[in-house]
Amino acid sequence: MGMTLAEKILSEHAGKEVQAGEIAVVKVDLTYTQDGTGPLAVRKLQEMGFKEVYHPKKTIFFFDHAAPSPRFELSNDHAFLRDFAEKTGSQVSDVGYGISHQVVAEREVKPGDVVIGADSHTCTGGALGAFATGVGSTDAAVAIALGKVWLKVPETIRVVVEGKLPIGIYGKDIILHLIGKIGAAGATYKALEFAGDTIDHLDMAGRMTIANMAVEAGAKVGLFPSDGVTQDWLNRMGRSIDFRRMDPDPDAVYEKTVMINAKDLK
Repeated sequence: MGMTLAEKILSEHAGKEVQAGEIAVVKVDLTYTQDGTGPLAVRKLQEMGFKEVYHPKKTIFFFDHAAPSPRFELSNDHAFLRDFAEKTGSQVSDVGYGISHQVVAEREVKPGDVVIGADSHTCTGGALGAFATGVGSTDAAVAIALGKVWLKVPETIRVVVEGKLPIGIYGKDIILHLIGKIGAAGATYKALEFAGDTIDHLDMAGRMTIANMAVEAGAKVGLFPSDGVTQDWLNRMGRSIDFRRMDPDPDAVYEKTVMINAKDLK
């Protein structure tokens, strides 16, 4: 049986073939938090008795929400995270260095990765063909400490967008149209997998916009194939070595397929 992108990536990281509906323990390539969720994750990690992180170079604490800190309680949280990062060798992306999801896309996320973030819009990384998903602080703590996490392999909804986008219509309009079509809970714990000639020609900014908002339909992840657009973008980021082709199998099984005609978007 063919695999969707979600099944393919999670199977690779589970070390065995897994299918939609199964619970899988998967290796994590990158874990990150922001300054609102990071302190919760670290405190939970410490409560569980962990003193080290599994992969310090791939554990990043971002200061991008309360940045600079508007009050002393948050300043204390910043200091707490800085101290933990220094003791464990973890990475800090400091105030003013950029928004976490954009920064990791530009510098870290690779096609085929499993990316865990303590923020709902971690799914932005799906634009690069990575299984990037947001989790709660306890799951983030386990990913930081053990370098793995358990997930239910999601069913996949295939979203096929065909046709040339009208002038003034962009990726944002595609995802808003999709959410209007399936509802704000229409993809709860599903993978949204995007395809079609519109998607083939959509630039990375458009793909990231769509992937970022997949969670607004309840999706676990919003996935794009890793293709020529991905390769060109990684080349421009100075990361040509990170490219690999990622496609679903032609005979992959989907929960359903949603068709969108680009000319209908307004």
